[in-house]
Amino acid sequence: MILHVGMIACRIGGEWRGALIEGPSGIGKSDLALRALDQGFSLVSDDYTLVFTSNGQLYGRAPDALAGLIEARGIGILSQPCLPFCRVRLLVRCVGDPLAVERMPEPQLEMIAGAATPILSLWPLEPAAPAKVRRMLEHLGVAG
Repeated sequence: MILHVGMIACRIGGEWRGALIEGPSGIGKSDLALRALDQGFSLVSDDYTLVFTSNGQLYGRAPDALAGLIEARGIGILSQPCLPFCRVRLLVRCVGDPLAVERMPEPQLEMIAGAATPILSLWPLEPAAPAKVRRMLEHLGVAG
């Protein structure tokens, strides 16, 4: 199924771990992805992601027409090297107000294509947002 989400990935412990980025149009999903790319993440897809399960694991990839492209508001559509696909380990839920992010949230999961996926809610324009995504992928029960 195709979702209106972007996807970035980080190589941790010898494997690529992907994070879907969801939120309303204009909230900063691509901005977060661009800043994450500058911090060592790789692009999987921007704006739309084809998600599928294999052996009970969730994966994502860019639809063919969007592979290797990312939008930079104010600049346009840019070419960007990307991974052909990656296992999804996290759903980043972008919120429009930094005060909407709980200080110490309880762990949450969302079922995506039949796979339970941990959720990280964050304000995507926060300077530490890419670092928080990386830390979640590294430390909060996402590995395994």
